[in-house]
Amino acid sequence: MDEKQPSLSPEFSFAFDEGFAPLPQYKPAGNTALYFSGLLDEPLKLREDLTSGCGGMLWPAGLVLAKHMLRYHRDELRHSRILELGAGGGIVGLTVAKGCGTLDAPLYMTDQEEMGELMEHNIALNGLESCVKGKILNWGEPLPQEIVDFKPDTILAADCVYFEPAFPLLMQTLQDLFTVSPIATVHFCFMKRRRADMQFLKTAKKLFTVTEVEDEDRPIFSREGLFLFTFTRK
Repeated sequence: MDEKQPSLSPEFSFAFDEGFAPLPQYKPAGNTALYFSGLLDEPLKLREDLTSGCGGMLWPAGLVLAKHMLRYHRDELRHSRILELGAGGGIVGLTVAKGCGTLDAPLYMTDQEEMGELMEHNIALNGLESCVKGKILNWGEPLPQEIVDFKPDTILAADCVYFEPAFPLLMQTLQDLFTVSPIATVHFCFMKRRRADMQFLKTAKKLFTVTEVEDEDRPIFSREGLFLFTFTRK
């Protein structure tokens, strides 16, 4: 069981079992420690802070994707070129960096400028400055040259589907990433909140090969509208 099991707000009144990572709540800024049901030897420390936007809190899809990557992809991740989109405070990227030990390449966590300070804070909080880089990446804009040169082959994206006007911008960025790295795999987890969210998935299926992913916790999180997929280039 994880070290910290916060009480749930009404909006997040899920009935997950005790072996599942704790779910987010609306609360004042503070630190959270996560072991992911023993998948981490040392806890991931994460500051949650909504001052600069909703990306500064723990969202269900981030917890699902982080745990999935540790459980099923830990070995291969050590040798991957990893980039996280919409990282917020960095739950997925930092969990991967913490759980994989030595990485062959730096791991890039990216988000908008508003999240930059929180990303950097959480990188330092976990002592991961040597292997994790925070980078500003605005969806829909040309990729930073540093990312183009990096050619990420593993892309992590959790709860990036929540603001409908940003959907085409995110889709453009995913297409751009496949252009610079055709062999890349996108590990994508989101919560269905409205009909438009499934329209995003329908559009993705026209552009990419979309595969729903197996996970031993899937019967639990699927009941709460959480979906886990991989995207690859057609």
